[in-house]
Amino acid sequence: MSLPPDRGHVRTEHRHAGSMDLDMLDTAGCVRLLIEDHLAVPEAVAAAAPGLTAFIDALVERVRAGGRLIYVGAGTSGRLGVLDAAECPPTFQSDPDQVLGLIAGGDAALRRSSEAMEDDPHGARHDLAALGVGRLDTVVAIAAGGTTPFVLGAVELAAKAGALTALLTCTPSATGTSCDHVIVLDTGPELLTGSTRLKAGSATKLALNIISTTLFVRLGKVYSNLMVDMRATNTKLTDRAIRILCELKPELTREAASGVLHDAGGELKAAIVMARLGIDLAAARAKLAEHGERLRPIL
Repeated sequence: MSLPPDRGHVRTEHRHAGSMDLDMLDTAGCVRLLIEDHLAVPEAVAAAAPGLTAFIDALVERVRAGGRLIYVGAGTSGRLGVLDAAECPPTFQSDPDQVLGLIAGGDAALRRSSEAMEDDPHGARHDLAALGVGRLDTVVAIAAGGTTPFVLGAVELAAKAGALTALLTCTPSATGTSCDHVIVLDTGPELLTGSTRLKAGSATKLALNIISTTLFVRLGKVYSNLMVDMRATNTKLTDRAIRILCELKPELTREAASGVLHDAGGELKAAIVMARLGIDLAAARAKLAEHGERLRPIL
């Protein structure tokens, strides 16, 4: 059996000086230490703001031109990418194929870890090739330690296809990668050495929230701070849609708002235009198309 590469230089593999006695702490001590250590998460993400901004600006242009956002990761990183991708359609009524998440080991790895799969640099290449990745697409490689073969293989294929590439990592030493954008969330060593589901995972989730939310804000999926492009498909979302309609058209009763929403087929953005301008669904859709699906110039 050959020796694995020495990853001792990777910052997320270093021992945390403040947790050498972790195994001796009582419950309250563990809770307190974990909370205190996670205070570094927002600081690390804030420090990466310039890199996030530059990347998102480039991403928006590609998506506007018809491209896709594809997250690729293994383990916790892969699960976080899949989670963020899965939340986009219900939140922003985006096409399910517009934001995608690939995880080493496939969907089965979402529930049961498939650690060995992350060592295969060809795994993600096959997945990306099946998707037909091209020059309008954006591939975000998520790797806390910045060395995952599954992820780096994906970046290599994406770059050859002309896609925009980014690496989201928690290791400063990963900046030597050939990705177009490298976003470093320097969260430092973990309290439990090497367990990047802790601070690194929390920082990654925050960064992904920022990427997808800002993307769809820029694409006109939000009016003010309201999720106006959602589709009312369950009780909670229907109630939220009714309340938004009543807020933007105060003279509407809940019953009347529900009727407009029904006439709009559950499409909240169209229902808002219908209620505010007194027009039917076809005219509302035409008005939205005329203004690039943005509510603000209409209202």
